[in-house]
Amino acid sequence: MLDKEVLPFLTWAGGKRWLVKSYPEVFPSNFNSYIEPFLGSGSVFFHLKPQKAILSDINKDLIDTYMALKMDWQNVYRYLKIHQKKHSPDYYYKIRNYNPRKIETKAARFLYLNRTCFNGIYRVNKQGKFNVPLGSKQNVILSTDDFEEISNRLKDVSILNHDYEVVINMANKDDFIFVDPPYTVNHNDNGFIQYNEKLFSWADQIRLCEALARARDRGAKIIMTNANHESVRNLYKEYGFEFKIVSRFSGISSKVKGRRKYEEIIVKSNF
Repeated sequence: MLDKEVLPFLTWAGGKRWLVKSYPEVFPSNFNSYIEPFLGSGSVFFHLKPQKAILSDINKDLIDTYMALKMDWQNVYRYLKIHQKKHSPDYYYKIRNYNPRKIETKAARFLYLNRTCFNGIYRVNKQGKFNVPLGSKQNVILSTDDFEEISNRLKDVSILNHDYEVVINMANKDDFIFVDPPYTVNHNDNGFIQYNEKLFSWADQIRLCEALARARDRGAKIIMTNANHESVRNLYKEYGFEFKIVSRFSGISSKVKGRRKYEEIIVKSNF
C-alpha cells in the first residue's frame, strides 16, 4: 500500500468522500484485487490505495480522462493551464460545444468543465452532449492537484469502459468489490433520481443485485451503497444481504431547501 494521500481530482454527484471520511471502518483491511464498476471520482480507490485494481465506468468521457492521466498527465495539465488562462463565460460555452479528438485534450476539456460547471454535475442531453450551465467557481487548477502521483497510482491499474455486470463477473474469492450505482428506486419523484432512471433503471438495480449475489457466492468481499428506500431494502433482503443505514448531507440541489441530509444504506458481505 502507498502512504501518500491523494484526493479525488473530480467533483462528482453522489461521490463518496463523505463515506471514507465518516465511515472508514466499513472497508476491509485485506483483499486481493480492488474492483469498482461505477468509478466516478474514485474516492474509495484513492482512499484505500490498492496495489491491484480494476476500475470501470460506462461513461467513456470519464474513462478517457483517467486513461489520459495514466498515460500522459503532463499534456493534460498543460492543456488545463490553457483553459485556466482563458476561462470566461464565453470561453466555457465555446469549450462545452467543442469536441476534441486527442485523448489528452478530451481529458483537459472534461476536467475544465467539471471544475467550472454548476455544482460539478455531469449531465448530457438526448444527443449525448454535455449540457450543464456555467457555475460560479473560477479555479481550473487546484492546489490539491497531484496528477503525477495520480498517474503513478493508475500505472498498474486496469481501466475499463464496460457494463457493470461484466466487471463484477471478474471478481474472484477475496477480491473486494465497491459498488456505488446511480440511485434509482421504484416510484420515486425526486428529480435527480428521475434523471438517473434514464441511465440506470430499476431493471438495472435488479441485475446489479443478482450479479453481486453471484460474486458473494464466489467468495468476493462486497460493499454497496444505495438509496435507503423500501424497494431497495426489500430487493437486497430477498437475495440474503444485510445492510446498515447511514446519513449523509447533499448540497447538490440548486435550491437551498433541497440541500439536506439523506439516508443511504451500506450493504456489506463476506467480511
